[in-house]
Amino acid sequence: MNLDEMLAASGITGGAAADGKNVKSGFVTLIGRPNVGKSTLMNRMIGQKIAITSNKPQTTRNRIQTVHTDERGQIVFVDTPGIHKAKNKLGEYMVGAAEKTIGEVDVVCWLVEPTTYIGAGEQHIIERLKKVKAPIILVINKVDTIKKEEILPVIDCYRKELDFQEIIPVSARSGANVDELIDTIYKYLPYGPMFYDEDTITDQPMRQIVAELIREKALHALNEEIPHGIAVVIDSMKERKSQKGIITDIQATIICERDSHKGIIIGKGGEMLKKIGANARYEIEKQLDTKVNLQLWVKVKKEWRDSDVLIKNFGYDKKKDDLG
Repeated sequence: MNLDEMLAASGITGGAAADGKNVKSGFVTLIGRPNVGKSTLMNRMIGQKIAITSNKPQTTRNRIQTVHTDERGQIVFVDTPGIHKAKNKLGEYMVGAAEKTIGEVDVVCWLVEPTTYIGAGEQHIIERLKKVKAPIILVINKVDTIKKEEILPVIDCYRKELDFQEIIPVSARSGANVDELIDTIYKYLPYGPMFYDEDTITDQPMRQIVAELIREKALHALNEEIPHGIAVVIDSMKERKSQKGIITDIQATIICERDSHKGIIIGKGGEMLKKIGANARYEIEKQLDTKVNLQLWVKVKKEWRDSDVLIKNFGYDKKKDDLG
């Protein structure tokens, strides 16, 4: 039995594409617990890397809008921080950004992992979703990690908890069933004009994308404790002409909370900082399509995650989190 047959057997069908001259357009949020694959799925659906990814929780901190446009219309995806129990003001900001989004969009996509265990984190989200008026699509991600016959028990488990408009198993990593998910989202979007030009991929300033790419490479390189306590600030970003073409000069600072963390980020003989910089430069050059001269510094700002002023200074501003 293939995936489509299993869905049909469970009484679940995917959405069909809108095929009239009218255009559909709307906002769609991706919510879920940390590390469930929201950013990877969003990147997959728009066909370009905008949101950073890692296997560490709380990788996404801001609400990120990206845009998928085709002949049917336009989907504005809103990738949110993972919903979790906040331990500091930064955590409160992240959870607030995620939960605020749920009530503002046209469609909610709730990502879960393919397991029949529904823990406290999922129950917390279920309680929030019970108050939502928008259509809710349950997206069971990471189906490439289980056998196909194991999907139906997961579907049965979750459909007892909430009345979903659709349940779509996908693999953000491999792309399996992602096109079907996009079709289904269009099914529930309202008709109306597009919000962005056809060539728009994201509303994120390039400085913020660059800062996040540097933070991603730091997340990959550092151990479990430090990543939660770092932020990246772009001090300057300028283009200049050279004999070899355009070069973008970027100066950035990695902010950490402890002197001991600063030493680890720099590494022996500066090796760790060089590694982070080299990996980040490679990704940034792909984004900017220019050569990049990247210089990194490290500064300590103790307990910045509990400072309203520093949280805002480092780019986590509640006022910027309004849709539209």
